[in-house]
Amino acid sequence: MRAVRYLEIAGDLRQRLAAGEFVGGRLLPSEAELSAAYGASRVTVRKALEELRADGLLESRQGFGWFVPADPLQQSLGRLGTIEAQLAASGVDAERRILDFGFVKPPAWVAAVLGTGSLLRVRRLNLADGQPFARVTVWCPERLGSALSRDDVGRASFYELLPVELAGATQTIGAAPAAADDAELLGIPAGSPVLVCRRTTTSSDGEAVLLAEHIFPAHRTEFVVELPHAGSSMAPEGLQLTTGPNGRSRPANGGARA
Repeated sequence: MRAVRYLEIAGDLRQRLAAGEFVGGRLLPSEAELSAAYGASRVTVRKALEELRADGLLESRQGFGWFVPADPLQQSLGRLGTIEAQLAASGVDAERRILDFGFVKPPAWVAAVLGTGSLLRVRRLNLADGQPFARVTVWCPERLGSALSRDDVGRASFYELLPVELAGATQTIGAAPAAADDAELLGIPAGSPVLVCRRTTTSSDGEAVLLAEHIFPAHRTEFVVELPHAGSSMAPEGLQLTTGPNGRSRPANGGARA
C-alpha cells in the first residue's frame, strides 16, 4: 500500500503544481504539514516529494524544505540602482510595502555610522511579482528625513527624496540565519539562510546620510559582479574581503545600492 500511496500523493501534488497553487521560489508546506494533510507518514510524503524532484518539478535545500524551482532574482553589484529598478529591468513587477515609519533612537551599530541623535527609521517589505523578496530597513538623520512622510517613502526611494547630492555607497554582504520576524515576513523557516546586506550611502561632501539593511532569502537571490579584465587580482574594483567578528571572511562591495 505504501508504494501506491506515495504515487497518489505525488499525483495530487503534481496537479496542484500544474494549477499554480505553489508558485516558483515559494516553499511548500513542511513534510510534517503534508503528512498531516494527506494522512500519511513522513516517509511516504518524502518519497512522493522525491518523485517530483526527479521530474524537475521540486527542489529542496537544507534548512529551507521543498520549493518550486525558479530562476534566482539577480542584482548587479557593478552599478548604483534601486532594487525596484533592477527588478523592473528584468521584467519583474516590483512593489514595496511600508511596515514601520517613525523617528527612533538608533541601535549602537547604526549610531556608529550616522550618530546617536534621533533617526528616521523606515521598515518595508519588497515584493517581486507579488512574492516577498526582501525585508529592508533604512535609517537617515532626522534633519534630512523630518520633511518626509510615510506616503513619500512608499512611492519613491530615499535617493530621490533626500535634499542632498549623493556620491556613492559602500555595501557589505554576509550570510546569517533568518530571525523569526524576518522568516514570517519572507515566508521561510526561522533559522534558514538569508543574505544580509548593509549599505552606507554618502553625500557629495563625504557625510554618511543613509544606512540600509536588506535581508534576502538566500535561495531566491544572486548578486552578480562583472570582471571586465584579467589582472593581478580577480576581484573587481571596489570588491574586497572583510573579516567578520568571528574571524570569518565575507564579501564587500563599494559600489552598489538598492
